[in-house]
Amino acid sequence: MPKIKEVHPGLFKMEKEGEMRVDGYIVGTKSLLEGMRRDKTLWQLSNVASLPGIVEKALLMPDGHEGYGFPIGGVAAFDAEKGIVSPGGIGYDINCGVRLFLTDLHKDDVIKKSKELAEMFFKLIPTGVGAEQKEKISVDELDILLEEGIDWAVEKEYAYKKDKEHIEELGRMIGAQSSAVSPTAKKRGRRQVGTLGAGNHFIEVQYVQRIFDERTAKAFGLDEGQVVVMIHTGSRGLGHQVATDYIHKFLPIARHEHFFMPDEELVYMPLVREEAQQYLAAMKAAVNFAFVNRQMIMALAREAIYRIFGEDAGELPLLYDVAHNIAKEELHKVNGEERKLLVHRKGATRAFPAGREEVPPAYRSVGQPVLIPGSMGTSSYVLVGQPRSLEVSFGSSCHGAGRRMSRRKAIHTFKGEKLVEELWKKEHIYVKPKTWKVAAEEAPQAYKDVDEVIKAVEGVGISKAVSRNKPLVVVKG
Repeated sequence: MPKIKEVHPGLFKMEKEGEMRVDGYIVGTKSLLEGMRRDKTLWQLSNVASLPGIVEKALLMPDGHEGYGFPIGGVAAFDAEKGIVSPGGIGYDINCGVRLFLTDLHKDDVIKKSKELAEMFFKLIPTGVGAEQKEKISVDELDILLEEGIDWAVEKEYAYKKDKEHIEELGRMIGAQSSAVSPTAKKRGRRQVGTLGAGNHFIEVQYVQRIFDERTAKAFGLDEGQVVVMIHTGSRGLGHQVATDYIHKFLPIARHEHFFMPDEELVYMPLVREEAQQYLAAMKAAVNFAFVNRQMIMALAREAIYRIFGEDAGELPLLYDVAHNIAKEELHKVNGEERKLLVHRKGATRAFPAGREEVPPAYRSVGQPVLIPGSMGTSSYVLVGQPRSLEVSFGSSCHGAGRRMSRRKAIHTFKGEKLVEELWKKEHIYVKPKTWKVAAEEAPQAYKDVDEVIKAVEGVGISKAVSRNKPLVVVKG
């Protein structure tokens, strides 16, 4: 492995070596970095730094761990015209992301009805592996959804118009083309819009345990003791199939034309080629699908809350929705010059500071909300983007706690039923998993310390804590 040294408290530099075209940088602590040495995470970061056309540096967030090609928690930028796109730098679950909406409820209101609320979520929202809605939408409707994103959901009354203003990209990536999405992907997606995925995908009812930044919390609508609802899921089978289709399309071309690839999982395509543009059009369609998926789940979750709590729950406004598996064209300064880059974020969240036009008007004076889920037994956080993120990380931050134990090892280490029982008895957290296996996979001990991850991004100055939220009710797919 190349040499790694700490160049700033919480920022480590992997010096360019061998095939690396740029240096690698890791945001973290010494203990988090030590954990990354135990698998392929740092080797994958060095491979990303070797890709043609990479600009300035390759980055890894403190929740980073081994992924497919790119490490999860990876950030890399390429020239938006002469660079490349790599499906591995976005991932199979395109636009896996997080949304958070607010309630007027207090934690004591929910504790009294935890089981009832969890049961209602399960009743209204299809959840788990292969979960589908009873009725599939038509192919023509799906084509419109893929290209229009949240605009489709507004028209179908799954979204309020004001919801759109609090979604990254306003819930619609321009340039999406349904024709770039295969019939197989569409077949997988027709019954999965409005469904919660498996594994670490969840609906979590939380309460705001602590406010760290009063001014920003007020702008976000957060108060101590307030109940909020977090949704974490992505583009389901449709997004997975888009990634699969284009990786299979890119690989024969890359092999035939002898593209430099330190790892075939990093297969890429130059942006000047038609195949790259087709992938981007399909990726954007999958991004739109995921925005609509989370929107429909939120509509169903709102209904569940109203059935249990009635009008006392309030208007249930959306705070924000962020993507953490995506590639986007953005303007960034590189060596003092503003350049248009295609920024790949895989398990990383955009964290733009106050003043950037991409931040919704409601939050532009404070910065972009950054939503960080922890594990089902610890804490989640709301952060806000900081100016230093533009200098350090192409305006990016972490996306969660990050796994420190494989799912297979977690299943053999923990008993799901016992975990759920202990969380209720000791923490008053009501967890309803689809299966006990899922509960074991998602054991809090299988994840890194989310508090340490947050301290790392704060220490480097790329984002700042606004609130810490504790779980009350967790529904796991």
